[in-house]
Amino acid sequence: MLLPGLLLIPLAGQQPDAIEVMNKSRELSIAGTMSADIHLSISEKNGATRLRTIALTTKSYKDEMEKRYIKFLEPADVKGTSMLITDNKNIPDEMWIYLPALKKTRRIVSSEKGKSFMSSEFSNADMSSPALGDFTHKHLSGSGNNNQWIIESIPINEDKAEEYGYSRKVSYISMDKCQILKMEFYNFDNTLFKIIKILGVYPLADGKFIVNNMDADNLLNGRKSAIDMNNISVGIPVDDSVFSLQNLER
Repeated sequence: MLLPGLLLIPLAGQQPDAIEVMNKSRELSIAGTMSADIHLSISEKNGATRLRTIALTTKSYKDEMEKRYIKFLEPADVKGTSMLITDNKNIPDEMWIYLPALKKTRRIVSSEKGKSFMSSEFSNADMSSPALGDFTHKHLSGSGNNNQWIIESIPINEDKAEEYGYSRKVSYISMDKCQILKMEFYNFDNTLFKIIKILGVYPLADGKFIVNNMDADNLLNGRKSAIDMNNISVGIPVDDSVFSLQNLER
């Protein structure tokens, strides 16, 4: 039996549509239900490091929609902060955050998607899978060689570019497994400013996977951030009430 990703290996030198590759990669990373512990490290240029501990719960629904509940456990200055993310395939994602110091829940508006995720080099948008329709996708030179697709994604208009915080993104995706290996982000003068590398995945059935280790390297300020996921439990019962606004404040 072929793994799903193998269906996209070209025959007679033909390439699949770039959006087809991006869609397949997204599809294979949707895991059903899952819980995990996340360690987020934020390293300054001088070597100083801050650590954050996070609890994550996810559940997927029809039409490839996935909901994520994120709660910060440590350190004390972020403890109790929680986020709710609805990751949609074809329409804009929804993000909410609860700030315990203010005892307030608010929606993360589209203009904040490109901003830092809890002071790290990951953005809020990096915590979800952007709607494919927000970009035009095409293969770049070298795509299809060395077991990797190289796909450029450009926001469809200036508003979307401002929303995501970059003018274009280049994704390197393995041809055999359709797993993203690396993403390069370019700012509005076409300068490479951030690289996210996928360092590890947690394999699931039928070729699916969960990214459980990745890092972000900001080339402009020298800061680095890393996410390491542990204690992964897949296929667990998860009630829909976990992903309610009321639960954010508990």
